[in-house]
Amino acid sequence: MNAITDLRGLGIGALARLTGVAIETIRYYEKIDLMAPPPRTRGGHRSYGSEHVERLRFIRRARALGFGIGEIRALLVLSGGGADSCARAREIASDRLADVRAKRDGLARLETILSDTIAQCDARCCAGAAPACPVLEILET
Repeated sequence: MNAITDLRGLGIGALARLTGVAIETIRYYEKIDLMAPPPRTRGGHRSYGSEHVERLRFIRRARALGFGIGEIRALLVLSGGGADSCARAREIASDRLADVRAKRDGLARLETILSDTIAQCDARCCAGAAPACPVLEILET
């Protein structure tokens, strides 16, 4: 993770604004131990530091790339370094890429089905040639 200026004593609202992560999401990440809970002030308020900012930014970027919580947890462990860190991170990213490609292919098939159905509708029912609508037929079958 990239080091940022040393920040101390950030409240949860300031942390949320700084990282672009919602307050409830920050609390959730703490609850599921994806992020260590911060120390508390004497008044009981959370007091976040630069390490929390870095970790949240890492998590946010990973979520934007579609990684799940389990994958992010593994990537966070790997970010600490180690002999096989890069190979394991590559494996996790490769699995994610395979998922993205499968979803893309599924969306392409869906696009074809919808496009063909709409074309049938244009050719048949909207022109007054068929009593049944192809869009409704495909949903009923």
